[in-house]
Amino acid sequence: MKNGWAYLHPDFRGPNRTPQATGSELVIGDIVSAVEFACGKTKVDKKRIFLFGASGGGYTSLIMAGKRPDLWAGVSSWVPISDLRAWHKECKAKGRKYYREIELSCGGAPGSSPKVDQEYAKRSPLTFLKNARGVNLSINAGILDGHKGSVPISHSLLAFNEVAEEKDRLALEEITYFTEKAKVPTALVREIKDPSFGKKAPLFRRTSGSATVTIFQGGHEWVAPVVLAWLESENKRILKDKNK
Repeated sequence: MKNGWAYLHPDFRGPNRTPQATGSELVIGDIVSAVEFACGKTKVDKKRIFLFGASGGGYTSLIMAGKRPDLWAGVSSWVPISDLRAWHKECKAKGRKYYREIELSCGGAPGSSPKVDQEYAKRSPLTFLKNARGVNLSINAGILDGHKGSVPISHSLLAFNEVAEEKDRLALEEITYFTEKAKVPTALVREIKDPSFGKKAPLFRRTSGSATVTIFQGGHEWVAPVVLAWLESENKRILKDKNK
């Protein structure tokens, strides 16, 4: 309200444990409808519509970046899942309940049938994130996620690779090191100054085109001041470009 922003938090299709939820066409339609609703209810600059989500919302924000890249001035995705098949395997290996919820959403375990495998693919952001190349995309993950949280940071790093230029992509060996060691590979360590993160200091950051991935000191979480600072910065940048 202080910034004069319209804020909408859609309540779509419930938790990600039914076929109607978990990146379904219904979910995508609900979010598009929510944007249309907001534009009809108040004055909205359609060049400045941003999307944010964390965890399951981070997963959904990546889906929306890939499925409707035209809608967003920017997408901020935190600790997202990018590959349901991989996450099913990871959760089952660690005894986390989410693998059962994925099976309820997709109709069974991966490999059960071609139809089930198709569901995993069409509900996974990695399948269509290439469409988000050119989207102003900020992907963020805590270095300890997957150890003290449920989503390994490989999901964020692989998502970045999908939208990054080839020269900027992380090698699979680097992603494996990040994920298994919960450390930044020595060759990639750089000093990063970003006070908006506070004690959750960035440990690694890479930008390619309009996409940025940041790995910070934390777990399965999002950092509110960072999101607000990002929204304010991007909003000012767009207004400045419009007034040139």
